[in-house]
Amino acid sequence: MSSALTDLFPLPIVQAPMAGGVSVPQLAAAVCEAGGLGFLAAGYKTADGMYQEIKQVRGLTARPFGVNLFMPQPETADPAAVGVYAHQLAGEAAWYETELGDPDCGRDDGYETKLAVLLDNPVPVVSFHFGVPSREVVDSLHRVGTFALVTATTADEARAVERSGADAVIAQGVEAGGHQGTHRDNPETGGSGTGLLSLVAQIREAVSLPIVAAGGIMRGAQIAAVLAAGASAAQLGTAFLATPESGAHALHKQALTNPLFVRTELTRAFSGRPARGLVNRFLREHGPYAPAAYPEVHHLTAPLRKAAAKAGDAQGMALWAGQGHRMARELPAGQLVEVLAAELATAGTALSGYATGGTGR
Repeated sequence: MSSALTDLFPLPIVQAPMAGGVSVPQLAAAVCEAGGLGFLAAGYKTADGMYQEIKQVRGLTARPFGVNLFMPQPETADPAAVGVYAHQLAGEAAWYETELGDPDCGRDDGYETKLAVLLDNPVPVVSFHFGVPSREVVDSLHRVGTFALVTATTADEARAVERSGADAVIAQGVEAGGHQGTHRDNPETGGSGTGLLSLVAQIREAVSLPIVAAGGIMRGAQIAAVLAAGASAAQLGTAFLATPESGAHALHKQALTNPLFVRTELTRAFSGRPARGLVNRFLREHGPYAPAAYPEVHHLTAPLRKAAAKAGDAQGMALWAGQGHRMARELPAGQLVEVLAAELATAGTALSGYATGGTGR
């Protein structure tokens, strides 16, 4: 990774931007203060809401941080399929005594307005999910001193990222919690993906961009593994979900290690786009029938998810989590960064021992 970018954060640890109220200013600032790169998630927020959180982070830390944007989505959903799914969810609405949301209440997530705010009030790093920004957008960010990172889930997507002029690619393995950052939602491949180590190797051979590896990383030794595979840094989301600074609902934090939730699965049940979450009742009952319709399904189920959280019913919530969720540690975010750094150093010493013919112990 270019020295200018790595100079922003001493440790190769990036806190993933988790939309939906998880990546709050307190979490981002704590990670930054500990030597990592903290991120705010602008997804599902208004442009002013994003700006207010940026101001909060600046009040908590003087260190560099990032903001993540969702790319606008093409109109590919079948309205009839969305209508059928809404009919299927009618029982959920009755159970939680709420109305279904309007599936047509917006699909660009305020992208242009948020981008304008970030150009007028630049932050050190902006990352993009669900697609690739235009070369003009990347160039405009560069002119105000902002680094641009873009998520890719395949080598072909990484090539598109490189063509955009972005500074680095975030290689997101199928192990990752939350939404897969695929550039186009293909219903035929929505339940599959490439494991992180294989993906890093493929992208390493496909492009010359620095790589930030994301997906299922919970320990410092795993960070060492992706660095050895060719990444310049690791991005962790679920690992920070259980920290006290995280804005995740208490039930969500508890579910990570609750024996009732034994595995994760990619599902369209809550948003219409493949996203990895803990398998609960809602996912089991509705996942098989959810259409490829993002953000229509996201808007449709939003009141249901909110009502389930208010009722204290984790079985109706979107419990986003990566495959390593059982390894979550309830540590303060800054302390977690320190522990990860210590584990990384230990793993690095072991690797160097093997490289020189020692036992590594």
